Amino acid sequence: MSSVTVGRGEAPLWPGRIVRLPGVYAPQADSYFLAGALRREGIGPGMDVLDLCTGTGALALRAARLGARVTAVDISRRAVATARLNASLAGLRVSVHRGDLLAALPGRRFDAVISNPPYVPAPRAALPRHGAERAWDAGRDGRALLDRICDTAPDALRPGGLLLMVHSALSRPEETVRRLERAGLSASVGERISIPFGPVLRGRLDWLHARGLLPAGANTEELVIIRARKD
Repeated sequence: MSSVTVGRGEAPLWPGRIVRLPGVYAPQADSYFLAGALRREGIGPGMDVLDLCTGTGALALRAARLGARVTAVDISRRAVATARLNASLAGLRVSVHRGDLLAALPGRRFDAVISNPPYVPAPRAALPRHGAERAWDAGRDGRALLDRICDTAPDALRPGGLLLMVHSALSRPEETVRRLERAGLSASVGERISIPFGPVLRGRLDWLHARGLLPAGANTEELVIIRARKD
């Protein structure tokens, strides 16, 4: 089992440490980016919140610390075990379910859905079924999970409900906004940040350049938070 060290600037988001089983995605820049937005977007007491693709459960814990009633879902058995363990260690009530996105909770409705799904473009079209790559590989355009969330999340939101989702600009935020609006939500890019390439993208630079997904000389990745509201 590994632990994630929380830096000084990140401590208000996750006091203490987040533990994880091997192969479970560790909280990184995208996790911290979305976690920091939850309070600004009004996640708090009295809200029912769903965390899709929960991984270690870090975002679910953040929402629970803000006072929300939190449900979390992941397809990985190790992620589910990790999220349950972290909730127990933190003394927070989070209901963690194993399943394929919203199929795990048919008919359930929430005040907010938050998600840091796999979104990295990958040389293989098929999604990995095992291994660490399962936490980030998302098909050749990076949208295998994003499109499914966009098309189904509106049915999981109550009237006035909010969707907050983080992903890379490599995965075409404009398409995310378009699909959400087509599904009946009011959507926009809420926030953007640029970060240095991590090891996954550094290992794919030649392929990303060849696909035209990265301009020559680029050394940073832009992350976006998509904000969508159900009227």
